[in-house]
Amino acid sequence: MTTIDFRSLALTPSLLDSLDEAGYTHCTPIQAETLPLALQGKDVAGQAQTGTGKSAAFLLATMHHLMETPVEEGKVGPWALILAPTRELALQIHKDAELLGRFTGLNRVAVYGGTGYESQRKQLEDGADIIIGTPGRIIDFYKQGVFRLDAIEVVVLDEADRMFDLGFINDIRYLLRRMPPPEKRINMLYSATLSHRVMELAYEHMNEPEIVRIETEQVTADNVNQRLFHVAKEDKIPLLIGLFRAHEMNRTIVFVNTKRGADHVTGYLLGNGFDAEVISGDIPQTKREALLKRFQDGDLPILVATDVAARGLHIPEVSHVVNFDLPQEAEDYVHRIGRTARAGASGDAISLACDEYVYSLPDIEAYIDQKIPTEVADPAWMVTPDAPKRIARRNPSPRGRGGNGRRGGRRPVANAD
Repeated sequence: MTTIDFRSLALTPSLLDSLDEAGYTHCTPIQAETLPLALQGKDVAGQAQTGTGKSAAFLLATMHHLMETPVEEGKVGPWALILAPTRELALQIHKDAELLGRFTGLNRVAVYGGTGYESQRKQLEDGADIIIGTPGRIIDFYKQGVFRLDAIEVVVLDEADRMFDLGFINDIRYLLRRMPPPEKRINMLYSATLSHRVMELAYEHMNEPEIVRIETEQVTADNVNQRLFHVAKEDKIPLLIGLFRAHEMNRTIVFVNTKRGADHVTGYLLGNGFDAEVISGDIPQTKREALLKRFQDGDLPILVATDVAARGLHIPEVSHVVNFDLPQEAEDYVHRIGRTARAGASGDAISLACDEYVYSLPDIEAYIDQKIPTEVADPAWMVTPDAPKRIARRNPSPRGRGGNGRRGGRRPVANAD
């Protein structure tokens, strides 16, 4: 945290009340650097490590602007659009918006694929001040005429580099080109990395953005204790089970590279007495939300995840991250281990480098500009595991359908004079 108190930033009173009730008093570095700029109506492109409070920075700036800026007579919202690359991140941002905006009276709607088609459509028709969601579902509703984009005053792109990775950039441009021009709105872009392609997007669709980079001495969080074990592929399961038996790993995310691998690892964990569940792209959205809640509440000690869970989620007190498979992209290593040691806490990141994925290790170490400390596994950890428990195959829930409609909702109208 910095010495900058939120009350020194002249935020609208309802936001200060929410911050007080939530126990937030001082800004993180990214908040201290970007909030004053955005509160002045300037565009911001901000870079900071994951888990440093980027979402609170853009949510506070967005809601402050909407509360302090009168609406022209006859205009109808939504007034702000916040875009995220994944459903999980959109839901987390919406949860943070509910917390920080509880006293504002602003209507915040989460829009994302996988579930809730009709309920989301109904919420939009009832009136949304702020839409938070993923590009595909938002475009779907927009094309049906469920809402318009010509009154957007604030637009936020979160995890912009991930938008490129997931192929959303054309969808982003589609939405931006249907809003008022950049100089008629506040534009904020936040990301863990401000790459060349991200900055091209910023200069194309933003109004002379202020560039803010919160640098640290290393790319990975300082409080993450990183360890690496070189191990044969067939010995990874015995070592993983041995690590869980030998260490107190209360809330752990185990990352694998494929859905099939996630089922494989989870089956062995369950078969050896460890409570674990899989979260991957083929899990129905309602179940994914329930699993994340159980994990966040401490009722589920182990989450086995593909990279769908690697970004944007604020899960407090994750004690360990295990890279059962080394990621194939160096940036994914940073985002995976960033699930632990959040907001100044400490945590452990354990990686198993096998013959199948060890080829990515040099790229990872070059990207983080450090050698990951290597350890030799205690022979006592190399257990003979019990047989795995069979994991049933899952099918994603069918996507809903919706018809045409229009929505309303607005903030208090400015004095016509």
